[in-house]
Amino acid sequence: MEFKHVPVMLNECIEGLNIKPNGIYLDGTLGGGGHSSEIVKRLTTGKLIAVDKDEQALAAASKRLEEYSDKIIYIHDDFKNSLSHLEKYNIDKIDGVLLDLGVSSYQLDNSERGFSYNADAPLDMRMDQSQTLSAYDVVNTYSEKELADVIYKYGEDKLSRRIAFNIVKEREKAPIKTTLQLADIVLNSYPAKLRWKGGNPCKRTFQAIRIEVNGELRGLSEALEEFALRLNVGGRLCVITFHSLEDRIAKQTFQYLEKDCICPPNQPICTCNKRKEVEIITRHPILPSEEELENNSRSQSAKLRIVERV
Repeated sequence: MEFKHVPVMLNECIEGLNIKPNGIYLDGTLGGGGHSSEIVKRLTTGKLIAVDKDEQALAAASKRLEEYSDKIIYIHDDFKNSLSHLEKYNIDKIDGVLLDLGVSSYQLDNSERGFSYNADAPLDMRMDQSQTLSAYDVVNTYSEKELADVIYKYGEDKLSRRIAFNIVKEREKAPIKTTLQLADIVLNSYPAKLRWKGGNPCKRTFQAIRIEVNGELRGLSEALEEFALRLNVGGRLCVITFHSLEDRIAKQTFQYLEKDCICPPNQPICTCNKRKEVEIITRHPILPSEEELENNSRSQSAKLRIVERV
């Protein structure tokens, strides 16, 4: 299957990164290479570090960006681990980082990967197919409480307990193996009058299981802080989020990094040694334009936040 990808808020990201031709930039979520292609076009003696945990994404993007291969370093790993690879390339500081969080268009459109609730496929949802934990394992081995907690915490679904109860009830008859089996259980967990209120209710459960499988929120705040502190002065960190949990983590992390002191307000002398590390460029997140919303439905819930190293 061709790796199609429409990069979200492309112009806003490129402008936000404030690219220097001789700079070193890191795209931690390479995907189809849409953002990376625009970054690398602007580099002369600079380098792009392109990271993805999906080997299929790396293979497709490296082919697409073949003409720029001398300027790109490819890394197969979770972006949260990417800074640990820089030492072998004698890279200390970087000039910009872009993170486009969430699932890629290719992963959603390739039904075999098991991310979509609109096509029948094995329950998988692994971004990195070399890992062992899959959606099948979550759905069939987690306890009812664990399932309910995942669906409530990562899907913010008020019917999480009912959905978890029905999943466990069904898997007692036989293992739940496919996406449409799971989707059917979720749909039938909703009263008819609420079923289609606010779109397909499967979205929340599938999102929750996907986040659990791929550990998307684990260590996110720590990773954002590490990226910010590895930037050269004037370097930018741009983060695109797609749901409230990611956005809250990004917002709170950036607010913490911008603070010059975290001592109690009534303490006369600062003893925390906390210093301001970044300037928040986007006091309110940048949202997709009306034109982009019309042309790219997957940009619908996107928010872009940018900070600059001081």
